[in-house]
Amino acid sequence: MESGATLYVVATPIGNLEDISARAIRVLGEVDLIAAEDTRHSARLLDHLGVSTPMLAYHDHNERERSGRLLDRIAAGESVALISDAGTPLISDPGYHLVSEARQRGIRVVPVPGASAMIAALSVAGLPSDRFQFEGFLPAKRGARRQRIEQLASAEATWIFYESTHRILDCMEDLVELLGDDRELVVAREISKTFETIQGGPVAEVLEWMRGDSNQQRGEFVVLVRGAPAQSGQDEVDPETRRMLEILLEELPLKQASALASRISGVRKKALYQLALQLKGG
Repeated sequence: MESGATLYVVATPIGNLEDISARAIRVLGEVDLIAAEDTRHSARLLDHLGVSTPMLAYHDHNERERSGRLLDRIAAGESVALISDAGTPLISDPGYHLVSEARQRGIRVVPVPGASAMIAALSVAGLPSDRFQFEGFLPAKRGARRQRIEQLASAEATWIFYESTHRILDCMEDLVELLGDDRELVVAREISKTFETIQGGPVAEVLEWMRGDSNQQRGEFVVLVRGAPAQSGQDEVDPETRRMLEILLEELPLKQASALASRISGVRKKALYQLALQLKGG
């Protein structure tokens, strides 16, 4: 055992069970207790691994109440492993309150690295990976989701988010409308599972591909969007052009307003469109 009185944050497979590390298997077998997001789901994994460690349910609805109890046990000398249903805990999964409180109490917290859908998708997307930002799940409601996309539209780093089966088409349609047809993105579906699919290209083309095959609308999705191009000197917008664009946006949709402002001012339409997104976003 590496150490008692420790909270281990253990990554588990997101699909293929072979993706779990030898260290993770050992830790899960040696700790006193496993805090699992869904004990019924995790029981199948532990049975496959031959691990019989007791489990306690720890999920979104009870994490505040159970964090104290778990940390009291660790403070008394026990070791606990935190796992989620799949992937790395805390990455759009429960665990923040437990880890935060553990560190405040001075309890040792040890990561046991492994699978993460976000990192796996980024590694094969072919998009810039030197800088990126992770958004978790975008808002479920359309208005809030569109507002967040507008705020992200001018970000220069690759941005990444998760999406569900029942919202993926609506989300893709929002991306086309708010980012334009040509913004490059990659959709990674069912990573490391039987029907894994990685599809990239201009957002409008990926949307049409998805509409044409209902199978590609099912499963768990990671969406990666190429960041906006860095602003150059030739794209600088003078105050007069900016004011003109603001007035046009009061009466016209984003695309029409930026196109008309470009014709009048001579500034590139793409630069004005990005500015329009910033203005509309806040």
